[in-house]
Amino acid sequence: MNSAKIKLLPASPEWQTGFKRKVTVILQQQRGLQSTLVYPGLPHLYNPLDFPPSVHPLSLRMDGKQSLQASTNSTYIPTAISSMSDEEHSEGEAAGGDTSPLLSRLQPAGPLATRRCPEDSYNLVYIIFFLMGIGSLLPWNVFITAKQYWLYKLSNNSSPAGQEEPHNDLSDYFESYISIASTIPSVLCLILSYLLVNRLSSRVRILASLLVILVVFVVTTVLVKVDMSGCRMQFFGGTLASVALVSGASNIFSGSVFGISGHFPMRISQAIISGQAMGGTLSALASIVDLAASSDVTDSALVYFITADVFTVICIIMYLLLPILPYSRYYMDLSAAPFSESNSPSSSSASSDVSVPPLRPILKKTWVLGACVFYVFFISIMIFPAVSSGIQSMNKDSGNPLTTTYFVPLTSFLLYNVADFCGRQVTAWLQVPGPTSRVLPLLVISRTVLVPLFVFCNYQPRYHLHNVFFAHDLFPVVFICLLGISNGYLGTLPMIYGPKVVPRELAEPAGVVMSFFLTLGLAVGSAVSVALVHCI
Repeated sequence: MNSAKIKLLPASPEWQTGFKRKVTVILQQQRGLQSTLVYPGLPHLYNPLDFPPSVHPLSLRMDGKQSLQASTNSTYIPTAISSMSDEEHSEGEAAGGDTSPLLSRLQPAGPLATRRCPEDSYNLVYIIFFLMGIGSLLPWNVFITAKQYWLYKLSNNSSPAGQEEPHNDLSDYFESYISIASTIPSVLCLILSYLLVNRLSSRVRILASLLVILVVFVVTTVLVKVDMSGCRMQFFGGTLASVALVSGASNIFSGSVFGISGHFPMRISQAIISGQAMGGTLSALASIVDLAASSDVTDSALVYFITADVFTVICIIMYLLLPILPYSRYYMDLSAAPFSESNSPSSSSASSDVSVPPLRPILKKTWVLGACVFYVFFISIMIFPAVSSGIQSMNKDSGNPLTTTYFVPLTSFLLYNVADFCGRQVTAWLQVPGPTSRVLPLLVISRTVLVPLFVFCNYQPRYHLHNVFFAHDLFPVVFICLLGISNGYLGTLPMIYGPKVVPRELAEPAGVVMSFFLTLGLAVGSAVSVALVHCI
C-alpha cells in the first residue's frame, strides 16, 4: 500500500475552511484512483474525481513524500493551502526546492483570482531584477575599488602615475572612513524607507534614489580631472559626503526593489542578491582592466566612473520597462489587489489603512533571520575591505606585477566578489538550512573564526601585533574565498526567506526590514573595523 499527500486549493470560502488541514491519501489499489481522505470528523471513502469543480488538486506524489517542501533541512511544514501560482509551482518543481510560501497567504479576490500567471518570456523580468541588483551595490563597489585613485587625490603627488606615498592617516584608514560614511546614513535612510513604504509608492522611491545616485556620480566624474592637491581635506570631506549621499540613496533603492520582489516568486529575490555580487565582480574587473590599460590613474578612474554613470541610466530604463512586461505586471497587480481569507476577512484592508506598516508581526517572524543577516555582514565588512585590502604579498620585493600592482585588486577585490557571487548563485538550486533550522545561526556564528585568520596574515603596516602566522600568499587567497562564499550563501538564504515567512500584504515592508538588518550589520562592522585596524 502506497501513501501520498495531496495539496488542495479551494476556490470558494465554503470549501476553504474544510480543507485547511493536510489531506492524507491512502491508495487502496495500486492501479486504482480510489482513496481515503482523512481529516477531522470525516473519515470516509472518496473518489478524487468526484471533487466539486471549485476544488483542484495541485500536487500528487505517488512515493509517499511531501511534494511541497521549501528546504530539505528545515523544521517547518508548508501549509495545506497555498496562494502560489501555477508558474511558481513549476519553478519550484524544476529546481527541486521551494515550491510553497513558508506561511499561508491570503487569496486574491476579484478577477485576479481566476487569472493565470503568464510566463517570464526569455527570463526578461529575472534579468531586469538581476541588473537592478547590480545597480544597487555598484556605487559602493565603485568607491571602494578605486583605491589607487583616491590615494592619489589625497596625496601630495603632482604626478598621476600612481607612485607610492609614505603612509599617513588618510591612506592607512581610508577604507574604514569610507565604510562608516556609507553605512551609517544607510541605516537612517532605510528607517525612512520603512516609514514611507505606505506613503510613497515604490516607483517614486526607486526613481528618486536612482536620480540622486546619477547626479552625485556625474559630479564625481567631473572632478576626476580637477587638481585637488591644494585642498585635500576639503576634497576628502566632499568625498565622504558623496559616499553618504550615494549610499543612502542606494539603500533606499535596494530596500524598495527587494521589498517589491517579495510579491514575486523566490527566484526573483535571488536574482537581486546575485546581481549585487555581480556588481562587485564587474567593478573589480573594471578596476584591474583600467590599471592594465592606462598608466595614468586619472584616465582609468574617468572611464571607471563613466561606466557607473551609464549603468545607473540603464537601471532607470530597466525599471521603467518592468510594468510593461505581462509577467511582472501580473505580480504587481497581485500585490495591489484585495485579498480574502475566511478567518481574517478584514486583515488586508486594515493593514492598507495604516500609513506605517506594523513592525511587531514582521519582527516576530523574521528576527532570527534578521539577526543572521546582521551578523553575516557584520563579520564581512569588518574584514573586507579594511583588513583584506591591506594584506600584501610576501614576495612584494620581487618586482613581479602580480605581487605588487595586481596583488590586492586580484586577491582582495576580484576573488572576494567572485566567491561571493558563487555563494549567492548556489542558493538558486540549494536552500539549506531552512528558515527555522537551528543550523543556520550556528553556521553564521562560526564565521567569527575568519577575523583572527585575516589579522595574522601579512597585513601592513603593523604597529601592535607584529607576528605573522600565515606567511604565505596562498593563505589570504584561501581565506578570502571562504569569506566570500560564506557571505554569499549564508547572507542570501535569510534575505530570501524573510519576505516569504510573513503574510503577502507585509512582504514589501518585510523586505525593507531585512535590508535594514543587513545595513545595520554593515554599519556596526564598519565602526569595529576602524578599531580592528588600529589594533593590528
